[in-house]
Amino acid sequence: MKPSPDSRWMTVLNVLAALLLTLLFLSPAVAATAAKTPIDKSALSDAGFKVLTATTKVQEDWVRGLPAGKIRAMQRTGKKYFIYPDAPGKQIYVGGPKEYDTYVQRHPEHRVADSTQAAKDSSAYRAKRTDEMKEASARDLSDPFLGVTWGDLGW
Repeated sequence: MKPSPDSRWMTVLNVLAALLLTLLFLSPAVAATAAKTPIDKSALSDAGFKVLTATTKVQEDWVRGLPAGKIRAMQRTGKKYFIYPDAPGKQIYVGGPKEYDTYVQRHPEHRVADSTQAAKDSSAYRAKRTDEMKEASARDLSDPFLGVTWGDLGW
């Protein structure tokens, strides 16, 4: 069966509409990333951040795996640190809360999201999921066939 000329035009119009919708939804994300000012490495150094260079392949892979262009909070041995990766330079900038506060006073647009609120949110989510899992486990233990009947087997 030969497709009609009208169906070809409808296909072309559908493809164009899909492309336009994709551009419409992507443009705010592109504008948001373009509007944010990049982090200046010399400003990090001026604030007191130390530079650590990756010397092994594992360290280089770890630096490359970090989200680029963002300062990230992390804890190690009970102390809080803030790191900024420089993957092309195979190094990271590391500072403590004092250095981070100094940097953020000069560049408030690069403030890390409130980690205590994020921790509370994730803890509440895990607690909710734990309750749901307990209910599911109790249901599964009460029904050894997990809801499967002989009729479901096709016999």
